[in-house]
Amino acid sequence: MGSVLVHTHVVTLCMLLLSLSSILVHGGVPTTLDGPFKPVTVPLDKSFRGNAVDIPDTDPLVQRNVEAFQPEQISLSLSTSHDSVWISWITGEFQIGENIEPLDPETVGSIVQYGRFGRSMNGQAVGYSLVYSQLYPFEGLQNYTSGIIHHVRLTGLKPNTLYQYQCGDPSLSAMSDVHYFRTMPVSGPKSYPSRIAVVGDLGLTYNTTSTVNHMISNHPDLILLVGDASYANMYLTNGTGSDCYSCSFSNTPIHETYQPRWDYWGRYMEPLISSVPVMVVEGNHEIEEQAENKTFVAYSSRFAFPSEESGSSSTLYYSFNAGGIHFIMLGSYISYDKSGDQYKWLEKDLASLDREVTPWLVATWHAPWYSTYKSHYREAECMRVNMEDLLYKYGVDIVFNGHVHAYERSNRVYNYTLDPCGPVYITVGDGGNREKMAITHADEPGNCPEPLTTPDKFMRGFCAFNFTSGPAAGKFCWDQQPDYSAFRESSFGHGILEVKNETHALWSWNRNQDYYGTAGDEIYIVRQPDKCPPVMPEEAHNT
Repeated sequence: MGSVLVHTHVVTLCMLLLSLSSILVHGGVPTTLDGPFKPVTVPLDKSFRGNAVDIPDTDPLVQRNVEAFQPEQISLSLSTSHDSVWISWITGEFQIGENIEPLDPETVGSIVQYGRFGRSMNGQAVGYSLVYSQLYPFEGLQNYTSGIIHHVRLTGLKPNTLYQYQCGDPSLSAMSDVHYFRTMPVSGPKSYPSRIAVVGDLGLTYNTTSTVNHMISNHPDLILLVGDASYANMYLTNGTGSDCYSCSFSNTPIHETYQPRWDYWGRYMEPLISSVPVMVVEGNHEIEEQAENKTFVAYSSRFAFPSEESGSSSTLYYSFNAGGIHFIMLGSYISYDKSGDQYKWLEKDLASLDREVTPWLVATWHAPWYSTYKSHYREAECMRVNMEDLLYKYGVDIVFNGHVHAYERSNRVYNYTLDPCGPVYITVGDGGNREKMAITHADEPGNCPEPLTTPDKFMRGFCAFNFTSGPAAGKFCWDQQPDYSAFRESSFGHGILEVKNETHALWSWNRNQDYYGTAGDEIYIVRQPDKCPPVMPEEAHNT
């Protein structure tokens, strides 16, 4: 009898120690292993509306403060691995009007001088330059041509190392101030950047400034911008803007843009993204149609992408590593059919992954598959139908989306069904743009949209039919918050991802109205490779 009591006490003590160790490791923060969670909707805080008013062009933060061909709008982005980064900047002034003459990119060099912090900057890299135009074949619309955009790739860098650099053209005495950046850690299962900021639908409003200030206070090593950066297409070419383009300018012959907003955005963001790399994927506000059916020209010209390095033929989709994380940046506004280039590239990219080296697999694109807000509800259903099986097969851990101007985190889900091996989907389209917040939910009475109104107009295809099984069988919407939706709140903010090891990553969402460092939502996302084994490279070649 005594031995039974001793055994019972030992078991109880072990359970207590396990519980305490869990509390110590997680600090009382829930984990996905505690889920699936019952759906939570935080009631709308009507006292907080933010300030969704665009920063005017008279604000010193967006005005040009350099002369002649000195660099401005300096930004940093990653290549596919730790040993390479891209430095981008602009020289010369943009022009807008009816009679514009593009600058000659050959007149200014594209040179970066760099070295490890504390040493001389005796490294030098030479890149390329370009000028883009936004042209309209309609009388009365103002055309635009950019300053000279420079992209220079640095190679042979050491991992997790602080570098200093200057960019410009030394022959013209047109060099920037000294800037600094830290390279990513080497790819490996125990090697991760400390903090990755995730933000979408940023714009350039007073809300944006709050989001960016909060983000800076979190000291990110990397920024993921999941589409919709400048919102230049909320303006006519004469500089007249609106919170709702289609409402205010319904009779324009083409969807106009006011391209100088891109320059304002680049100037405003420079203090942050000249030191912290930003990885951008296109959103619908980057489409920017112009003459000859050209699209995405500003987006593709202003940012540097590791497309070629990652085997992609397009700026609209690519991949890269940051330590033990492999990021896949996908295009919501380019063909995602299984016969298309993007799908074939994605298959090849996933098949080449070694999850022993990069255990974490994170995917990003703009338009969400698992959002329960009325705004953009099931708009990207055709993309989901084409690509979800592939992402599930290769064990994507987390998906980040924007587009819907609110926050939502899902339970692990696959094909609208709770699945312990499905990804966690997180919508962070709440960066602060002038279109304001999404508030209504599709599952609320009277808010379910008509199916034929839901397809994305740019991609056109229709795939969003009524559900055939589950709680919403025979309907287009649930009649309550779906079980796959764990947490949703209409507020502005950004998120921080901190990968701790091969299996645990802390996700926190920070609302603009809260104190710095305060989380509005927080959870440990836990991988279970034993329970949910991802496809390994040798298996991929056999399937």
